Amino acid sequence: MSEEPRSDDRLRVLEAITDSALSHLEFDKLLIALLERVRALLEVETATVLRHDPAAGVLTAVASSGIEEEVFQGVRVPVGAGFAGTIAATRRPLALDQVGPGTVVNPLLWERGLATLLGVPLLAGESLVGVLHVGSVTKRKFTETDVELLQMVATRLALAVQLEDAAADQAAATALQRGLLPAHLPAIGELDFAARYVPGTNTGVGGDWYDQFELPGGRIGVAIGDVAGHGLGAAVVMGRLRSALRAYALDYEDPADVLTKLDRKAKHFETGVMATVGYGVLDPAHERMTISLAGHLPPVLAGPHGPAALVAVEPDPPIGLPIAVAQRHSTTVDVPAGTLLCWYTDGLVERRGSSIDDGLRKLVATVTAGPPEQVCAAVMTELVGREPVPDDIAMILLRRRALALERAPGPSVGGTPPD
Repeated sequence: MSEEPRSDDRLRVLEAITDSALSHLEFDKLLIALLERVRALLEVETATVLRHDPAAGVLTAVASSGIEEEVFQGVRVPVGAGFAGTIAATRRPLALDQVGPGTVVNPLLWERGLATLLGVPLLAGESLVGVLHVGSVTKRKFTETDVELLQMVATRLALAVQLEDAAADQAAATALQRGLLPAHLPAIGELDFAARYVPGTNTGVGGDWYDQFELPGGRIGVAIGDVAGHGLGAAVVMGRLRSALRAYALDYEDPADVLTKLDRKAKHFETGVMATVGYGVLDPAHERMTISLAGHLPPVLAGPHGPAALVAVEPDPPIGLPIAVAQRHSTTVDVPAGTLLCWYTDGLVERRGSSIDDGLRKLVATVTAGPPEQVCAAVMTELVGREPVPDDIAMILLRRRALALERAPGPSVGGTPPD
């Protein structure tokens, strides 16, 4: 018959893992404090937490009490291999009374004389967070009570690890996003710029970005992009695509060629990633911009005379989409003095319950050929207002300054002087 945990055993564990004093500890100290309490409760010599890295398929030691070298040496165990790897693969508790090269991947465990091990998975809902295991230098039989009590601790640890991972990812993604977006957009020649980036309240920082850079021959490159997904992973991919686009922009003048190379790079090195990208090159000397779109929404162009409109550019497939793209296309538009171009990501114009066409009409109606910072503010007021945005928004505006055509009043040359 299975041994049932006594109520006083449960109470001791609950008190140990819910102690209010633990809530004030930093994450690393919290893990060690919980592991030290586990050692005392189960009367074992070691307790270790290994965190699961789903991308690499490995467990990495992140905290240990008793064999701290596991953390110092960065012990890694493949999922499915040995004691801890089997627990991760099966997501079931496991007790081991033969500790050696044939049963355990980590040599530190048998080198330190452990004779018995007990481990349980760290689970947060359906997600595997890691593995918690304890070890004894004396032969002993871990009971079902020990297993259940250790699983109670594992549940507490899984929550702490999951919360820490989420907070760390968010902080890292925010720092990466801020580091990669241009710190400021200085005026270049006769061009003025303005931009906005707002992370989504439902998604946090993601893969939206904008960029502006000078190219040989006095040309100016402007890019806007949106990597599918959110969080640190999307922000990391965004950084790699942005850097690659800049590199290709130095070697290829046609934006379509730049996006072709970017797509090839993404398909080879970023398997499973998809992004929409818009890229344009402005040639101020010839008053024109050449634009290519990889699944991205077209920019809005507002001239000095007449209403604004979406630029008539047919988008090609997004970057990374697993289909063959025979040829990408570029379109050249006139950008005379006084013209403004507004590039943006779909978070600006998409809202639940409304069609994207409604958002685009509202954007076009708001964009004018005025100073970029004023237009930027007007767009955000009209399309965002006081409501938090559900998805990331990136936007960059550029404007060629209008020529000063007015002349000071005075008598005409050769005219009759006033009486």
